[in-house]
Amino acid sequence: MSAKKRPSGIIYSTNPDFNYNFGEGSEQQTLPPSEQDLRVHVQSLKGNKKLTLIRGFVGSEDDMKALGRKLKSACGVGGSVKDGEIFIQGDKREQIMLLLQEYGYKAKRSGG
Repeated sequence: MSAKKRPSGIIYSTNPDFNYNFGEGSEQQTLPPSEQDLRVHVQSLKGNKKLTLIRGFVGSEDDMKALGRKLKSACGVGGSVKDGEIFIQGDKREQIMLLLQEYGYKAKRSGG
């Protein structure tokens, strides 16, 4: 049994009707786009490179990855989704702001 599948705190029970709770169903529900409040940042990296970050997405990891794929494809650049943030290569803040609003998300510029 892996660490994720172990029931929390229960090792053994003599109750024949006892059901172990494996913590399933704890994935966060994705809010509809109109209720999302996203922040779009631009971060400078080494070598005069830029990175656009989208923060504040409330929902499942799969839905966030799907949004990241949509944005990367529309901008024609690479990127990734990690630690609750969507990373898009380059300074694409204005283009991403327009795309998010087109998809029905509330988005604000943040940072410098």
